Amino acid sequence: MTLLAIIGGTGKQGTALAARFAKAGVSVIIGSRDAQRGADAANALNARLNLQNVSGTSNRDAAKQGDIVLLSVPYDGMQPILEDLKETVHDKIVINIASSLDPEKKTRAKIPAEGSITAQVQNFFGERTRVVAAFQNISPEKLESEDANIDSDVLVCGGDKDAREKVIALCAQAGIEAFDVGVLANAVAVETLTAVLIAVNVKYKVKGAGIRLTSVPRG
Repeated sequence: MTLLAIIGGTGKQGTALAARFAKAGVSVIIGSRDAQRGADAANALNARLNLQNVSGTSNRDAAKQGDIVLLSVPYDGMQPILEDLKETVHDKIVINIASSLDPEKKTRAKIPAEGSITAQVQNFFGERTRVVAAFQNISPEKLESEDANIDSDVLVCGGDKDAREKVIALCAQAGIEAFDVGVLANAVAVETLTAVLIAVNVKYKVKGAGIRLTSVPRG
């Protein structure tokens, strides 16, 4: 059984992801900069959802234990966490959920020098780690929905086909339809699309605007 480590799992997006996967029966370990805070968050989630499959610890220990490591951390605070985790994620799949946004105006995209945040993470961790982009375009409100299935799609891309397929399969366990949208170079499109969705939220005064692919096989 896959153990999903959510780094930064005490934040809004991380908690929503942890809840969605845990309710689907996935074993989840919440990571935090402070191990006790991670444990407290896990205990609170188990109590709220009447579950027993969520645990919590430090970011580093969570990454050591996890089979798949999901980075639920903002880009501006990511580098120290990457440095802390580098030796723990060899031969693992790492999911980047951060988007390429202008910190001064999040309705505007801002592309990092390496082409995408996902590419930056891949370059930092090196060839022994398989990094994919996913969950950039799905809101916490959608993840927290009581619906068994979510009406927004997740786009998954990265340099390793097997890693993409494993992440897509993990999403399916939690009622999330995910699609393989190709190689690592495509992460820039996935990450910057978030700015478009935020602009839609602002313009139309909604929460959780998402995307839905057409003309693709489902289910």
